[in-house]
Amino acid sequence: MTTAAETIIPATATPQVRWLHDEHMGVQQNAVLLLSGDWTIRSLNHVPKVDTPVKEGAKPQIVLRSEMTAFDGSAALVLARWIRQWRAAGLTVDLSEFPSRETGLLTLLDERLVDSTPSPIHKPSLLARLGEVAVDQWHEAKSFLSFLGELVWRGFPLLLAFWRIRWRAVLSEIEAAGVRALGIVGLLSFMIGMVMAYQGGATLENYGANVLIVNLVGIITLREMGPLLAAIIVAGRTGSSYTAQLGTMRITEEIDALRAIGVPPFEILIFPKVLALALTLPLLSVFADLMGLLGGAVVANYGYGVSFSVFFQRMPEVVSLTTLWLGLIKAPVFAIVIALIGCMQGLRVRGSAAEVGRATTVSVVQAIFMVIVIDAAFSVLYNLMGY
Repeated sequence: MTTAAETIIPATATPQVRWLHDEHMGVQQNAVLLLSGDWTIRSLNHVPKVDTPVKEGAKPQIVLRSEMTAFDGSAALVLARWIRQWRAAGLTVDLSEFPSRETGLLTLLDERLVDSTPSPIHKPSLLARLGEVAVDQWHEAKSFLSFLGELVWRGFPLLLAFWRIRWRAVLSEIEAAGVRALGIVGLLSFMIGMVMAYQGGATLENYGANVLIVNLVGIITLREMGPLLAAIIVAGRTGSSYTAQLGTMRITEEIDALRAIGVPPFEILIFPKVLALALTLPLLSVFADLMGLLGGAVVANYGYGVSFSVFFQRMPEVVSLTTLWLGLIKAPVFAIVIALIGCMQGLRVRGSAAEVGRATTVSVVQAIFMVIVIDAAFSVLYNLMGY
């Protein structure tokens, strides 16, 4: 015996839906959805939410029937999404009792409807993330080496034909990267010298060896802290400005315009920056050395009884000229690396102005990281050479 049970879903406006359930011997056979009323874009706000009334364990077929007085594309989109949800739940949909015109529109939308269900997010494993980081760093290293090769290939002929160098641009970059940085480099170097003297003097005073503050401050400042501190300040101040300048020129297409008129951007924009920083950073390192020694001398004089005359008379005795040169040799290497990273990141900017900020951040982080790595490499090399 076949029975038909009816469930009415109330509607607040013209569109209405009704579920008709066909059961045979208590087993659900079909779920018939009867649509009636005006199904247009003006009345779709009143369409009730439809949940498929399927009994547990049953997989009935959903049959669509129509008593609609109006039907447009917006209503067809709603029905097409319902049909997709039903099929995703494992149900079949029968459109044989639906009007052929509406059926054709539903079939067309079903074929072209984009699946809005977000794809599941698969979190990569720790090993996969480490691999991605390693691959990214490998590509960064390749890009840097390629940029360094271009510097050698294009820059060496310019050094031989020095009259082709744009010296006005070089002098402008020297002023920006060197003269304007004297204040911050001198102040920070002076305070770092004071800190080293305080920290070392607190221990040496316990042994009555206050005069050894000269050895401590002199060797550390001239060999390590002076060039390293100057390089870190330049990386954060000048390297970031290179990235921001070239990145902005990439966005405004000024670099493309230079290439279009046959002017090589390398000779105008990059080489003067690299050359200026290579000349400036050693001089800044010397200035940082002097200010660091002065800061140490102030603390030694007023805090530990080592007068200025004793401090500076003892300095040549405990610190040789070789110590100074071992520190200054690193400065041009730091300068070239900082300038290349800043220019490389600036030229890689694409898209919006937000990319300039991102590239500037990457430039500063990479430059400071490389400065510290190179300084550590020089320390190992000096140790192997016996210095």
